[in-house]
Amino acid sequence: MINDEIKKGIVNILQSKAVVKQDVFESTKKNFDLLKEVLKKVQQEYNIQLGNDDKRIHLLFEDKGEFVSQLKVAGDVLVFHMHTNTFEFDRDHEVWKSDYVKGNENNSYCGVINIYNFLHDSFRYNRENDAGYLIARIFINKEGHYFVEGKRQKGTGINHFGTSIINADNWQKIIETAILYSLEFDLLVPPYDDVKIISMMQMNGEILSSKMQTGKRLGFVYNADDVQQ
Repeated sequence: MINDEIKKGIVNILQSKAVVKQDVFESTKKNFDLLKEVLKKVQQEYNIQLGNDDKRIHLLFEDKGEFVSQLKVAGDVLVFHMHTNTFEFDRDHEVWKSDYVKGNENNSYCGVINIYNFLHDSFRYNRENDAGYLIARIFINKEGHYFVEGKRQKGTGINHFGTSIINADNWQKIIETAILYSLEFDLLVPPYDDVKIISMMQMNGEILSSKMQTGKRLGFVYNADDVQQ
């Protein structure tokens, strides 16, 4: 009798929660593919506006695989990464206050697409220890409803979850907001005390091979006040 209840419980979860998670993955993957198309469009639009006078500042889109894409913007690279798993929110999260989720808790399951800001030289010189910064993450559920957490991503927050469906126009707004933030998020000179001592190993193995760790805020606290809002 107990075994039958366990089997029934397993079947119920597979037929409900497991199906929802698969639906979330497919929705997120479909919208990540749409993101790639919008990134190509953004590249073309801005390169036309920038003209041919200085191609060093042209945007460059690169499809790095099924779940990763990059957009080079001058000295910066935005990395768009789709996580392959489905996530649930802890019970203290604002998502549970949404009428949309209260009406159907399965709507809270989301896939995640992260946007990271790296220096282009980190890739150019293969500086594997360089730091990148998460500047936005996009949560998408099985129905294509979404919200964004990130730098300056106003008007796309949790309050809009259940009323906004991700589409090409919304993707372009998210992308352009991330581009503008990364361009204004400057590389700061690290605090003197953080770099005043260096070992011979670092000298030989890092500086001479251009691999000394670099990041826009190394040695500083990275928070909401880094760039004037």
